[in-house]
Amino acid sequence: MPTLPTALHPYLNTVHEQLWREVDTFATEHVAPRVPRMETTPRKIERKIAQLMAARGWFTITAPAAHGGLGVGHVAKTILIHRIATVSGAVAAILQASHIPVGALVHWGSHEQKNLWLPQAAVGTVLPSIAVTEPDMGGHIGGMETLAERNGEAWMITGSKTHVGNSHLARLHIVIARTATSETRTSQALTAFLVEHDRKGLTVRPHRPGLGLHGFSFGRLDLDRVRVPAGNVLGNVGQGLAVAQSSSILYGRPNLAALSLGLHEATVHTTSRYLKHRPRYTGTLSDLAVVRDRIGDMEARLRAARTLTYQAAHLLDHGLPCDTDLINAKYLGHQWAVRSGRDAMELHGAQALDADYHLQRLWRDIQHTYPPAGTGEFQRIHLAKAALQGAHVDWSELLAAETACARQEPTAA
Repeated sequence: MPTLPTALHPYLNTVHEQLWREVDTFATEHVAPRVPRMETTPRKIERKIAQLMAARGWFTITAPAAHGGLGVGHVAKTILIHRIATVSGAVAAILQASHIPVGALVHWGSHEQKNLWLPQAAVGTVLPSIAVTEPDMGGHIGGMETLAERNGEAWMITGSKTHVGNSHLARLHIVIARTATSETRTSQALTAFLVEHDRKGLTVRPHRPGLGLHGFSFGRLDLDRVRVPAGNVLGNVGQGLAVAQSSSILYGRPNLAALSLGLHEATVHTTSRYLKHRPRYTGTLSDLAVVRDRIGDMEARLRAARTLTYQAAHLLDHGLPCDTDLINAKYLGHQWAVRSGRDAMELHGAQALDADYHLQRLWRDIQHTYPPAGTGEFQRIHLAKAALQGAHVDWSELLAAETACARQEPTAA
């Protein structure tokens, strides 16, 4: 079993260290054997592995114990996604995608909604999704066209959502829809709704595999006058933008930073192993100074990404303002993983082009951490605001009571 990185010791307690080893064992025994099949049958959605993770309570690791969760915080969640991603980005994506709507339920759900849905998410009988992006508008929330109209005591929702993580596994979708006229483009124009998978008028388009993350579904939902009761409003009417933004920042960005980190680590380790065993002249490729310069740069980026990712999650666990740190971890984590991925492809030469060699899978999967939760341009705009405008109120500060875990060490899960 590999030694835990020394640089992470300030952020890990004994529960975290135990979880790290548990997840590594799980990934070796249950995830790795499934990867070849997932790659050769990309149209098949990996369902069994989701059940195995649910049996361990991993989908609600940040949810409070009162609602069936493990309640051990965001560093623990980061460990889950990071370690599984070193073996399979797709399986890690299944995990990370459900944590975003679970977080939305924790922060914005009523007592009744939490009691109903979080225990089911905890045991995996109901995995949730969050549906924000639209086919024509992309991530431009202000231009959202999905419309929810009052119908007596209920709401009728019409529109389409795309790139919905776990679209074909989820049995509950958090749908963000416009509840004001098109002329009312204010922050109060949107509302979040809980839409069960079997509601009449809801259609999940057939699964279409993407460039990478084979085994993970991120599909399209079509809603044709889907009727939901007033009790299915998540938060209050007009709080949809807050639900979407807070979930993206507090869960989406750190989750994707952890996913990038796992893929990045696997890329560096794969490349190091290849270079150490590839003969060249009287030694191996790793003996060449020009090669060592490249692999050294990859290692530097990996170490920086690892520290940045865990530091941000640690701040979140302690209820400290850290929105900008979470944004930065996602932004730089992806950038560094892509640069190391490119170096790895070049250092492997023609070997990197072999479809049966797993470096190609890592390279394809890394591309999927760029668009979700805001592209690089979007992240830089937020970072510029932090530089130019100084202090401001973060979601991590506004929702500190729900995000912060106990400062003393929790009991083992």
